[in-house]
Amino acid sequence: MPNSRHDLFNYTSGSWLVNKELRLAERKHEFDDIELRRLAAESVGRTLKDVDSMEKLDEGGFNRVFRVTMHDGFQMIARVPYPLTQPKFYVVASEVATMGFLRAHGVPIPKVYGYSPTSDNAAKTEYIFMEFVKGNKLADLWPHLKDVEMAAVLRALVELESRIMSIPFPAGGSLYYADDLKRVAGDKKGIPISLKGQQFCIGPDVRVDMWHGRRLQLDVSRGPYETVEEALVAPAHKEIAYLERFGQPLLPFQRWRREAYNFDKQSPLDHIENIKRYVRMAPLLIPKNPSHQAFCLRHPDLHPSNVMVYLSPDSDHMEITSVIDWQHATILPLFLVANIPQRFQNYDDPVSQSLILPSFPPNADKMDEDELRQAVAIHDARLTHYYYAKATAELNSCHHESLWDWRSIVIRRLWHHAGRPWNAEIHDLKALLIEATEDWEALVGPGLPCPVEFEPEDVSKTKAFSERLQVPDEIFQDVQNGLGFGSQTWISNDDYEKAKELAELLKARLLGAIAEEELRNNVQANWLLDDMDEKDYM
Repeated sequence: MPNSRHDLFNYTSGSWLVNKELRLAERKHEFDDIELRRLAAESVGRTLKDVDSMEKLDEGGFNRVFRVTMHDGFQMIARVPYPLTQPKFYVVASEVATMGFLRAHGVPIPKVYGYSPTSDNAAKTEYIFMEFVKGNKLADLWPHLKDVEMAAVLRALVELESRIMSIPFPAGGSLYYADDLKRVAGDKKGIPISLKGQQFCIGPDVRVDMWHGRRLQLDVSRGPYETVEEALVAPAHKEIAYLERFGQPLLPFQRWRREAYNFDKQSPLDHIENIKRYVRMAPLLIPKNPSHQAFCLRHPDLHPSNVMVYLSPDSDHMEITSVIDWQHATILPLFLVANIPQRFQNYDDPVSQSLILPSFPPNADKMDEDELRQAVAIHDARLTHYYYAKATAELNSCHHESLWDWRSIVIRRLWHHAGRPWNAEIHDLKALLIEATEDWEALVGPGLPCPVEFEPEDVSKTKAFSERLQVPDEIFQDVQNGLGFGSQTWISNDDYEKAKELAELLKARLLGAIAEEELRNNVQANWLLDDMDEKDYM
């Protein structure tokens, strides 16, 4: 059945336990759907009369995806960003250029038929029109893969990653067509790259954290990064600028941690000081290995949902036919982007840390249904981590080296925490800074004094607070696992009502178990699954 106009403009793929109406409003986007069909048809040399239908195909974190079908059966994709996707011009223009650049390098990427990085068009929305790639989403096949198939597809993904990461770049930032960047940047044209007659350039970094909320209003450097040091410190300088302009004392955004902070507001001045400590340290922590410093490009969210595959009907052979969703792709030094993609990593598991091929529990035949289901999930997570790491060691040695180099791990964690949007907590970055000062000589070698010092009493208090935070963090993880919600408390429509009921039951039981009135009132006022006002955190 064709989508209703309500479905075309509204998010219907799930819900949220917290701030549901806000999350829906961030994704509601009305446009002229008739004109979007016409523009889509014209991008492939056809007219509106040739269009048979336009149906919503998918909804991701930043875009709504439509399938446009012609009367003769030809199909194509029209993708429209949500209102929350910012800055739209840079995000759309950069993704289109990244796709074109990688296609020119032979990477399996859908062909772009047309695009508009502004809403100044008949459809009144930004859009990308692209090739409809036939096949299966790897995510749909993933739960049914045999071990040998999982190993083969992960090896193919790592091989593809290796090809992409081996493309050399003269600087960091995000990719654009030169003409697009000139439209918004004027004389600041970026760093030019010519490829097969096409004029690209490296310009501003489009990662979400660089533009989140009121950070859009900041006139700060977001690239291109001509040196490794610029890439290291630009996110930190951005966050300092934000806090100096908009910062105010706030309760921690992560409400399950507020009790550990005694329900006290945290000062942005303290966080600014910690970021400045990082800025002083950062240039001295750059890895000595030139290959780890090299600027490279990676997919920003390599996930089975973003990989299209062709499964041969005559065999178990699986071929990657396309990799999609390149918005927010950024060129950065290898040691900053080295990681196992979120969907494939299992870092916290001791078996995965050993990088030894995991085996299934020998007593599986004696487990009940719930125990067996949990054992299968644990085994699959270990296998995925192992096969990805093993393939990376064999096919992408520079990535493998940087991935497991503890010095690179330290600076990655510091860089991430110094540049991510402040959530009204000062502890996490400070704890990492203290770790770095304690391991300073091992990190940078002898003869380079550390530019940051902490008083012994401050170090002791910080370490004790790290232990104190472990309890609420573990409780939150248990609640999340028990209710089954994901990022921003997203949950499927089918599970929403049950999860809401369980959340209210959990709240009532916890409050009923707290004897002290003041604590009970504070926990109730800061309950982690109630709606909250987010505007001061933007």
